[in-house]
Amino acid sequence: MDSLYFTNNEPPTTRTFSRVIFLNQEGFAPNGRKRAVIKVPCEKFDIENEYGTVVYSGETVHFGYDECSGDDVYIADFSDFHSDGVYTLVTDKGERSLSFTVGSGVYRPVLDKLVKAFYYLRCGSELPEQYAGKFARPTCHTEKAVEYGGDGTLFEVSGGWHDAGDYGRYVTTGACAAAHLMYAYKLFPDVFDKQQLGIPPQGVPDVLAEVKYELDWLLKMQRPDGSVWHKLTTMRHAPFVMPHEDREQLYLFPPSSMAAADLAATCALGAMVFSEKNPHYSEKLKAAAELSWKWLEENPEFIGFSNPEGCNTGNYSERTDVDNRFWAAAQLYALTGEEKYHTAVDDAMIGFSMSDIGWSSVGGLGSLALLTSEREISDRLRARIKRDFNSKAEELKGLCLTSGYGAAMGSWHYIWGSSMNLLKHAMIFIITDIINKNPAYSDCIASQLDYLLGCNATGFSFISGCGEFSINSPHLRPTFADGIDECIPGYVSGGPNANPSDYDAAKLIPQGTPPMKCFADCVSCYSLNEVAIYWNSPAVFLLAYMADRS
Repeated sequence: MDSLYFTNNEPPTTRTFSRVIFLNQEGFAPNGRKRAVIKVPCEKFDIENEYGTVVYSGETVHFGYDECSGDDVYIADFSDFHSDGVYTLVTDKGERSLSFTVGSGVYRPVLDKLVKAFYYLRCGSELPEQYAGKFARPTCHTEKAVEYGGDGTLFEVSGGWHDAGDYGRYVTTGACAAAHLMYAYKLFPDVFDKQQLGIPPQGVPDVLAEVKYELDWLLKMQRPDGSVWHKLTTMRHAPFVMPHEDREQLYLFPPSSMAAADLAATCALGAMVFSEKNPHYSEKLKAAAELSWKWLEENPEFIGFSNPEGCNTGNYSERTDVDNRFWAAAQLYALTGEEKYHTAVDDAMIGFSMSDIGWSSVGGLGSLALLTSEREISDRLRARIKRDFNSKAEELKGLCLTSGYGAAMGSWHYIWGSSMNLLKHAMIFIITDIINKNPAYSDCIASQLDYLLGCNATGFSFISGCGEFSINSPHLRPTFADGIDECIPGYVSGGPNANPSDYDAAKLIPQGTPPMKCFADCVSCYSLNEVAIYWNSPAVFLLAYMADRS
């Protein structure tokens, strides 16, 4: 993530939302849960169609005080309204909501935008008008890189996705994002097999074409001995210029054991996902996964990473690699069935969460590898995985039910990238339902999507181009430098941050603001409104689940 801020005397440009009715601005599936949150007293509400005709009437329920927003709220539930169309909710006091849709395909446009957002982040490739439209741009970052502290040898390492608001590329975050996308495809293939994004065809579903673009770059980050460079960036973040205008020297930074393990895991997963669609590529990924595992076996100690002096690009440091090694072993066991990987999985079961699924804690991805595999695992391991997911899901359900806005978030979750927390929690609900073969958390899952698309105390849809009042000024260099007023669609904003850590955010957010309201749609507020590939990827997983069931 980025650490650049603008230091001028002009007040930052930002937008605010003044309505009092909050709901999913994209809409709802006909048979799905449908709720709006209202922050003024009211007893009744109507649903009007686009011609102003009342088609449904209901009574609100007074929820009461919501701690994370500071609002006293009322709930309008119209889940038993099933008719397709475009509607507006109107209270008995005359307040009107933004418009929303009810329809079976309501989630498809959002999912398509979320996946295609990765295409717009491609590095080392031209984005021609044929595929990128008005967001077309020339090739970027094709210069060869040198190894930091090395002998000056040049390496060809082009490709991959720009990580976040900056132009850096990082192995651990890229591996996590690619894994989220592959698991979304693995669990909900029908959703993606029908998808047509308008990206260069690769003979595989578009989401896998995008994943392959990242995997190809990850393979370049692997050294001949199986170790893996931690990241590929310039020494300092680029100014707010277009990607092809950033021509500073690229550096490969020292290997880390986390990078090696995450590459091994992601390549093993890729070998499974591509096994039928591209067998030759699958074998190439398998060989890379096994090579990095061999290096991990020969280097059992933790090898972390910290930025050298003078470098301010993303650190992505971790304190341990036990969860990374667990994920790698689990994924290789799922791929090969070799007992040595099962033994490594059993030996690693200590000191980390087996349900967390973000880049900094990947134990849940290892669990997912085992749960979606046909390989036999020990009763002890299966019980531990199930226990971890069930207990975490119940904990998060408690937060969801005590939130007026339905967010599975405590005040402590509103940090830099709070949307990632929300989306990880949605994934945990989904995976727990899959484990138990029982949709016990379907309402909680829907509530997290509602929050993301506008049912939150800011009123923003946190996905650009999705909803009538969506974020439009994210901390993302191309959307600032391209001179186009409209933001590239499909990017997930970092969201509210109760401890804003950049200059402009600190100016905009008064002390004592409730956590859910600590947000501004402002390009310079990187601790509030940056984007990141590993925030988009769990959103893809969530929308794939919702589209699969609508």
